[in-house]
Amino acid sequence: MPSPAVGSRDFVDDYLPALLAQASQLISSEFHVVAREHGFSVSEWRVMASLARSDAISIGRLAQITVTKQPTVTRLLDRMVAKGQVERVPHGSDRRITLVRMTRKGAKTVERLIELAREHEMRVLEPFGLARAEELKSTLRQMIELHARAPGDEIDVDDEAEA
Repeated sequence: MPSPAVGSRDFVDDYLPALLAQASQLISSEFHVVAREHGFSVSEWRVMASLARSDAISIGRLAQITVTKQPTVTRLLDRMVAKGQVERVPHGSDRRITLVRMTRKGAKTVERLIELAREHEMRVLEPFGLARAEELKSTLRQMIELHARAPGDEIDVDDEAEA
C-alpha cells in the first residue's frame, strides 16, 4: 500500500461517514445540553422532534429517524405515553403496525425547545450562508433517501450514536 503524501489528510479526516458522524456528534451535543435543561433526555428529545408534525408514524420509522434500535424506542414510548407526551394509535389498514403521534400536551411541552433548536441550527449554518446551508441539507436528504432501508429492516447502530 503506498504511503500517503506528506501533508495529506488522515483517512478519517477525508472519509464522508467519519466526517458526518463527527459533525453530528459535535453539533448535536451542543443542543443536547439545552434539551436536558428543559427536562428532556436526548432520546426523548429525538422522539419529540421526530413527531413534531401532525401525522402519526410507525414505531419502526421512528426508530429509523431517531437512529435508535426499535426495542429501545418501544420502551421509551412506554414512558412517554405514561407522561402524556405521545400516544399510540392503530394503523388504518394493517393491525400489525402501531403508529405514534405527539399529544397536545407533548406538543405544548416541546414547543419552546423546537424554537431553541431552530435558533441553534441557524447559528450553526450562519457561517455558510443560506444558499450553501440549503444545498447541504438537500444533499443530505438525497443521501438519506438513496441509502434508507426499507421499513422493518433491522437497524444496526451504536447505542451511543447522537442525532
